[in-house]
Amino acid sequence: MVNCTLSDDVTRKPRLLMTFHTFHCPKQTGKVGELRRAGVWNDSSSSSGENFALNMSKGDSIWDLAIETVHQQEKDGKDGQQENRPAEESSVLLMGSKTSGKTSIILRFLDRDEAAKPTTALEFTFGRRARNNLAKDVVNIWELGGGTFLSRLVDTAINVNSVRQLAVILVLDLSRPDDLWVTMETLLKQVRAAADRSIAELDKLQPGVKQALRKKAWEKYDEHPDKDMVDPFPVPLVIVGGKYDVFQDFDSEKRKIICKTLRFVAHNYGASLLFFSLKMKQLIDRGRVMINHLSFGAAAPQLKSMQLEHSKPIYIPAGADAFQQIGPPPLPEGNVGTMSARNPVELWKQAFTGHFPQVSAVPTVQDDPAKDPQYAESSIDAMRQQKDEELERYRKNAERKSREIARMRDGLKM
Repeated sequence: MVNCTLSDDVTRKPRLLMTFHTFHCPKQTGKVGELRRAGVWNDSSSSSGENFALNMSKGDSIWDLAIETVHQQEKDGKDGQQENRPAEESSVLLMGSKTSGKTSIILRFLDRDEAAKPTTALEFTFGRRARNNLAKDVVNIWELGGGTFLSRLVDTAINVNSVRQLAVILVLDLSRPDDLWVTMETLLKQVRAAADRSIAELDKLQPGVKQALRKKAWEKYDEHPDKDMVDPFPVPLVIVGGKYDVFQDFDSEKRKIICKTLRFVAHNYGASLLFFSLKMKQLIDRGRVMINHLSFGAAAPQLKSMQLEHSKPIYIPAGADAFQQIGPPPLPEGNVGTMSARNPVELWKQAFTGHFPQVSAVPTVQDDPAKDPQYAESSIDAMRQQKDEELERYRKNAERKSREIARMRDGLKM
C-alpha cells in the first residue's frame, strides 16, 4: 500500500511525500537489495514504513524514484551540502516603530492570507521548513509591539537558549523621520545589552561561544577598509525601512539625508539594509528571501540587486557598503561650529536630529489594550466590568465619608 500526503513548507511550495508501507514485490528484489545496501531499507521496512521525498515524472516507477532519491542524498552528503544535517532551530526577533509593518512582514513570510492586527506587547509564532531528508527546521518568530514602550521584553526572546541562533530585524517607519532615530537608538541599545548578557552567560556554560560569535560577526570585514572603524552587532542584524511607498514621495533632499543616515548606522553595526513596502511585490519578495535566509540559512537576496541610490529602494548586504561611499554626515547649515561629538555615531545623530527633531522618547500608552476587541473574552470582560463598578462605588463611598469626617472636624473646632 502506498500513502501519498501533501506537505507544504513555509513558502507554500508543495512537495509530494510518498510513504511506503507493506510491500510484497518479488520482481523488485534487486532494487530492494540496492536500497538495503544503501542503508535505507531493512526487513522491518515492510512493517514500519520508509519515507522518501520524490518528484514524480512520467515513466518512472516508485522504486526508480526511491533509488534516485537515495543516490542524491548520498551525493549531497559527500558534497558537504546541508540537506543531511539534523533539524535545526533558530529565532528571529522583529521590533521597531509602531505600525511600521512588522506583523505584515511576518504574515507574508509565512504566506498567511489574513489581515494584520496591532501587536500589543510581545507575540510569538513559528515557521517550519521540510528538507529532503524529511527533517523539519523550525524558526521561532518573536514580534515586539508598541515601539520603544516595552523594549525590556526583548529579554524574553533573547536568552542563553536562543542567542546562538538569533537574528534581529529592526523595522523603521520611513514616513516618520521625527521618531526614527530615537526608536532605532533605544531598541538597538536594549537588544545589544540583552545579547551581550546572554552570550556572556552561555560562554560560562560552553566556553568558546563568545569568541565564535565574535568571529562570525567580524568575518565580513576581514579585508574591508573600514575594519578598524566599525562596531558589528553581536548577532545578525537587518534594518528594514518600512512604508517605502510613502517615503518615495518625500522631497529629494530629505530622502538623501535619511538614506545616508541609515546607511551609516547599518554599516557601522554590520547590518544589512533594505527598504520595504506592502504595495510593491519586488520589495515583498526581497523581504521574504531575507527572512528565509536568517531563519533557515537559505541564500540571501542576490548581491547584483544591491541598490545604493536614494531615489530607489535601497538594498545593501552587510559589509558591502563603505564609509567613503556614504560620505560625511549631513550637518545642518550654521550648526557646524556648535556641534561636539565623542564618536561618529553621536555626530551622525546630531546631524540627523538637526534636520528632523525627534519627538519625546518618553513612552506612552495611547489605548487601553484591555479594551481591544481582538482580545475579547465575554466571561472575563463581564467580571472585569463588575469589579470596575465595585471599585467606583467604593471610591464614591470613601469620598463621601471623607467629606463627612471633614465636616465633623470643622464642627468641633467651632
